[in-house]
Amino acid sequence: MENFPVINMEGLNGEERAATMKKIEDACENWGFFELVNHGIPIELLDTVERLTKGHYRKCMEQRFKEIMASKGLDGIQTEVTDMDWESTFFIRHLPEPNIAEIPDLDDEYRKVMKEFALKLEKIAEELLDLLCENLGLEKGYLKKAFYGSRGPTFGTKVSNYPPCPKPNLIKGLRAHTDAGGIILLFQDDKVSGLQLLKDGKWVDVPPMRHSIVVNLGDQLEVITNGKYKSVEHRVVAQTDGTRMSIASFYNPGSDAVIYPAPILVEKETEEKKTAYPKFVFEDYMKLYAGLKFQAKEPRFDAMKAAAKA
Repeated sequence: MENFPVINMEGLNGEERAATMKKIEDACENWGFFELVNHGIPIELLDTVERLTKGHYRKCMEQRFKEIMASKGLDGIQTEVTDMDWESTFFIRHLPEPNIAEIPDLDDEYRKVMKEFALKLEKIAEELLDLLCENLGLEKGYLKKAFYGSRGPTFGTKVSNYPPCPKPNLIKGLRAHTDAGGIILLFQDDKVSGLQLLKDGKWVDVPPMRHSIVVNLGDQLEVITNGKYKSVEHRVVAQTDGTRMSIASFYNPGSDAVIYPAPILVEKETEEKKTAYPKFVFEDYMKLYAGLKFQAKEPRFDAMKAAAKA
């Protein structure tokens, strides 16, 4: 198995730019995932985010998680569980309207740090979208504009912890799925692993690397690129030891953004592939996804196509 793609962002400035862009293109076409190093987010900020996130989990969420799992009888499971995940989460919305002030149990320092972190990630997401445009032959800003809708993109962060699990063979930390949205930036634990992606029919570990940001592509980029780039199935395998931190930030289209394959990319395709992907409003796709997240994406695309014809 070839190595998981790691992109050194410093390579974009100077002689290595062409090789770095090629590496990004290969990762988008063949993996749907890559890992960023030298991405410009200060190490001190990442360390603070990690310290405060783990502290918040221990103080405010760990006991609650244990009680919930015990109440559902999941601390003593004997048969495979397919309708739940072994995870403790909360969600922060940044755009279009932030909700971080309303989330209970977050102290002021944590709120301030997460706001700062989100601004850095938003900037990286938009930079990556322009790099993808360059590789795809789209004009600069095309993807950001496609995501914009009437009020700008939707951007939010899912803060997750995956506690030790007594029976990881019977329940997943997070069941296999593709992400519905646009581009996802993940800051993950560098000591406790668990994230895997499906490549060539095999589950491959996404290596935990200190201070890196893992990027993956969502369903909307598959539609806009007319399948040149694919969203890839991934999952979290629960572990018997250690709690795994996962902070995933989703840079998605605005709710009323109309998503469809970029015409220039459709023109490049052969006749039989020209109608492969549907046109839809992002919010409509999300309503469908809510009930079908852990199923194959193709029926979702087909359902949107059928709805467009109705």
